[in-house]
Amino acid sequence: ASVIWCNHGDDGNRVAKRLEPSEKTLQPHYTPSSSPLAYRKRPSTDRTTAVHITEPTAAKMKHFLRVVTQFFVFLYCQCLWRSLKWVVRKFTGRCELQRICYNNKQGACRTLKIESSLRYSKNELLQSSLNVYPDKVEKTINEIMAMKKINPDTNPQLGISLQASLLQIVGYRSLVVEVEKLRKEPYDCENPEHEDMLMKLWKVLRPDTPLTRRISKQWCEIGFQGSDPKTDFRGMGLLGLHNLLYFAEHDKTSALQMLQDSLQPKHKTTNRQPSEVPDWEQKNRDKAIGYSFAIVGINITDLAHSLLVSGALKTHMYNVAPEMPNLLHFHQTFCYLMQDFHRFWIEEDPSDIMEFNRVRSKFHRRILRQLKNPDNTLCPHFSASDLHLVNL
Repeated sequence: ASVIWCNHGDDGNRVAKRLEPSEKTLQPHYTPSSSPLAYRKRPSTDRTTAVHITEPTAAKMKHFLRVVTQFFVFLYCQCLWRSLKWVVRKFTGRCELQRICYNNKQGACRTLKIESSLRYSKNELLQSSLNVYPDKVEKTINEIMAMKKINPDTNPQLGISLQASLLQIVGYRSLVVEVEKLRKEPYDCENPEHEDMLMKLWKVLRPDTPLTRRISKQWCEIGFQGSDPKTDFRGMGLLGLHNLLYFAEHDKTSALQMLQDSLQPKHKTTNRQPSEVPDWEQKNRDKAIGYSFAIVGINITDLAHSLLVSGALKTHMYNVAPEMPNLLHFHQTFCYLMQDFHRFWIEEDPSDIMEFNRVRSKFHRRILRQLKNPDNTLCPHFSASDLHLVNL
């Protein structure tokens, strides 16, 4: 391609000349200082170009390190770990399941390790044992012991421990299915059972105040958003109603106290006399605690559901259920979360309801930290008649 070169002639006028490629070498004065066009065509050596050169290199380095890490993890899992298991078995004379049962106490410490061992085993029988039905657990345990060549007469406690842990594992899976079924079932105002549950909730929480009609603003008194609670159950379905009713019936004292507290002013303490407090500050201090009881109950139901589905509740369930966790244990977990959230909300002292999501997220993180401890349980403060339902 040719280049246009401009210069002044002898008469002072600008003269344009097309330079062919062969003529470029004949113009020694054709420098960046004399031609902006030539300056633009020179290769750029600024810092931007250097950054573009190093970025792909850094990405390749990160990818290389990731591949190397994955390789060593794979090597450890497939070779070194299995070799170590073989050496330990030859040295102790016990398989991994035996060592877990004999070296860990009953509860989450034992069941979580057994579940992990079965899930990552290469043996098809061990892997499939996690998905058996409850009535097939005993048969599955016998098959496992036969495969491992373990004599049940000389190891009687092993079969009992394995059976209890496997029942907890399959029971947790069944509980997830049952809870999910309730969550997906919408509230139906044409269903008499659904309506009866809702009316019971009102009578327990407002025993001295009769409900004037089904569609009424009175529902706001127990924390629903509108005149028809049906709309508030859309997210959690019947699961939210089941939890609220269980809490109100089985821990009535705590439920009524929470409902009353949610409607009462904060009454923050101060060293000043009432006459010294400005009106605007007094109004802020006299605000209600700031949440709607029923709506918070539905929200805590969502929190309990997410903990259950993610597997975080396994620690709690394996510690409180001696065999199979069921819906009753989930309701009790909800009761604990409601009581604990109420205390946490008061401790956080939020300025208004707009801080609910922040407080809820912080509360969620605290519960997750508690559940990381395999010895932990989330036990609500039930009355003495209900304590037999919780295996402390």
